[in-house]
This record gives sequence, C-alpha cells and structure tokens, in this order.
Amino acid sequence: MKISAEKISLYLALIAMGSLLTFAKPGDSDDTGQKETFKDNYSIYSLPIPENLAFAGEHVPIGDPQVREAFDRELLVNTYWQSQTLLFIKRSARHFPMIEKVLKENGIPEDFKYLPLIESGLQPIVSPAGAVGFWQIMESTGKQYGLEINREVDERYHVEKATRVACAYLKEAYEEFGSWTLAAASYNMGITGLKKQMERQRENSYYALNLNPETARYVYRLLAVKEILDDPEQYGFHVRAKDRYPEIETFTVEVDSSLSHVAHLNRKYGINYRILKYHNPWLRMEYLPNSNGKVYELIIPKNTDNVMDQPIDRPMSAPAAEESNH
Repeated sequence: MKISAEKISLYLALIAMGSLLTFAKPGDSDDTGQKETFKDNYSIYSLPIPENLAFAGEHVPIGDPQVREAFDRELLVNTYWQSQTLLFIKRSARHFPMIEKVLKENGIPEDFKYLPLIESGLQPIVSPAGAVGFWQIMESTGKQYGLEINREVDERYHVEKATRVACAYLKEAYEEFGSWTLAAASYNMGITGLKKQMERQRENSYYALNLNPETARYVYRLLAVKEILDDPEQYGFHVRAKDRYPEIETFTVEVDSSLSHVAHLNRKYGINYRILKYHNPWLRMEYLPNSNGKVYELIIPKNTDNVMDQPIDRPMSAPAAEESNH
C-alpha cells in the first residue's frame, strides 16, 4: 500500500512534536517572559567622562581620545567591581586621616592618599615580587630610607613610617621630573626606568609616553579611584556613615628592652595577640629581641577592658622560637 507524501509529512511532524514534548524542561514555556523581565529590570550603563580632570593640580588632557579611553576603562572597572570599591570607601574612612596628615606634613599633594588604595587596597599584603604593606615597599627601598627590616621587625608594615618613606620617595621623584604625575608613575616603575623611557622616546609627559601595560594604566587607576571616592553616590555607591570603618582611638606604649613574649603585654592591656598584630603588623614574631635598647612604640587600642597605665614588666630574655604564620 502506497502512503501519500502528505501523510508522510504529517507523520514526521507528529514525531517532531513528540520529541519536543519529551525533551522540554519545566519552565521553558516562560523563557520569553523571563528575558523580558530581565531586560526591563537589569541595566548596566556606560559612564559620562568628566570634562575636567586633574591629578595633584596637574591637568589631564582628557580631550585626547587615547587618554579618554584609558581613563574610561579604569572608571568602568572600578565602578563595576562593586565589592572592591565599597571596601575602598569603607577602609579609607579609617586610614585616610593619618595618611592625609603625613602627606601634608611632608608637602605631598593630598591626591597621593589614593596611591596605597590602588597598591594594596589599604591592606598589609605582600606582592609576588616581595613588596610589602599599604605602600608596597621593596626591602631594598625600605632599607635605603631607614626602615628596620629583619626576621622580628619589618617596618614596611608600620603604616605611618611607611607613609613617610613614600613621601621621601615622591619628593625625590618630583625633584627629578618636576611633575607629580610622573612622580606617581615612577612609584610603579622606578625613577630610573621612567627616566630611561622619557629619554628614549624624547617625551616629558606621562600622557605622551608608551609604557609597559601596568604603568600605562597606573595613573588612570589613581584618577578613577579619586573620581569615585570624591563623589561615591554619583557612581551608585551609597555608603552610610555608620557603614564606614571608624578610626580606632589608640595610645602608644614604649618598649626599650627585650620582650620574651608579648602575652604578658596583652594581659596587661586587656587585648589579645590578634588585636596586637592588627595595630602593630610590623612586629613579625611573638617576641622582640632588642639587644640595642631601641625604643619601639606599640600601638594599643583604648576601647579595651582592663587598660592599665602602668610600665611593662619586661622579661629580658628572648627564647628561640619557631616562626609562626603571619
């Protein structure tokens, strides 16, 4: 018996429909509505570029298409990396007052307070290259500017001392280049490296130089972070005063001899090792051998129980100990 072409077509259509019904997943029927809802309720916007930009009082040629696009990239990255930028805003409330004070004392423009934000996120981190602390200082640089760096003490983690070292470096760079923008760029690639590129390319402006990818982005990252933190709500960041990390009121305790272990100090001032390390990350071990009688200042938070304004009983010996994870 012959089957007509029409019947064959009908049979095939029924089989195809059955296949669709067999493999259809629950919820497929409302995909169109889901897509429409997503489109109507989720939006990502390009950002307007400010027509006037400056860093440390120095003009940014934002009319240059390449400069404009480089800044746009960093503004987008930092605006839409919301968790990181929220943490920048919160941490800056705690740490900027001290950093601003030291910058002012040393004649460094306030815009440089954003530099440790892009270097470390205001965290006592160690980079793969071995740069340390808020300001990401290498060991050779730290020692060159007078920081103590050894197994027990690493003052690159001391925020105020590290800020003063950064100021000294930036002053030197400004004297070399006559530009705070170039001084900022040199913080990333070094004075010598930047100077060589300027001589090679016969250019004296950061914005005219062809630099390695990291340094080429560096000043634009500074500019973007500054732009956002100067007016967070304009970029969608709504951070209440109570959400920002507050400054912690502290006092200092002088230590001029060895500590066999900091535990007795912690008990004396009603704190624990974690709190002591948070405020004194430069203290790398749980003891402090101090054969030279150097005066160290330990920072102690005031809002602790059993704070006693008494001299420390200092055991003089420092026993050998295995290094802990810090």
